[in-house]
Amino acid sequence: MRVLVVTAVPVERDAVTRAFGGAEEHVALPGAELHRRGAFDVLAGGAGPAAAAAATAFALASGASASAPYGLVVSAGIGGAFTPVTPLGSLVVADGIVAADLGAETADGFLPVTALGFGRDRFTPPPALVREVAAATGAAAGPVLTVSTVTGSAERAGALLAAHPGALAEAMEGFGVAEAAARADVPVLEVRAVSNAVGPRDRDAWRIGDALAALTGAFGKAAPVLEGWNSHEDLEG
Repeated sequence: MRVLVVTAVPVERDAVTRAFGGAEEHVALPGAELHRRGAFDVLAGGAGPAAAAAATAFALASGASASAPYGLVVSAGIGGAFTPVTPLGSLVVADGIVAADLGAETADGFLPVTALGFGRDRFTPPPALVREVAAATGAAAGPVLTVSTVTGSAERAGALLAAHPGALAEAMEGFGVAEAAARADVPVLEVRAVSNAVGPRDRDAWRIGDALAALTGAFGKAAPVLEGWNSHEDLEG
């Protein structure tokens, strides 16, 4: 089985591919390019859940008839974290991939799409895989929120935590990747390296370089787990 890793932008893609040895092959897709190393195909699919879903769907469709189809999809990249639980430069593995702003605003507050009677707002990666990747990388495991607008105020950060207690981080692509993977009946995981705190925007405090280095390190340590995870007899335990 092959592993598809989807990032938002090329610098994240390159941080992931640096973790893997061997020669790199480039495979053209509609509007994108896979960077293939060993069992891993890494794709910069674009920012936001819509672009991520579309790119993931194209990649999964391209691999559906291959001799070694995809057995796992990983949404990966840098993201903001609800510190101090997850400090800058640390790693997060999602045990829930949550669409935090998919729904409706009402006079009584925000209603998730599920409260409107349709859709879903959460995907749960295989618990055994989450545990093993967290153990291999030293990452914290917890919910990662997908947002279409990056949080820029303390008030919004507080509202997100109130609505999603225990959330560790936010990013913009995980739910889109998970939606596409679910429709192809392929399990999904999300891995984030923390570059900044969720809240007021302070670019001077961001540690993007450290987060990208942490992302490379994470995939270097997690690669054997990701390649071999489907040999487990009880992935839901």
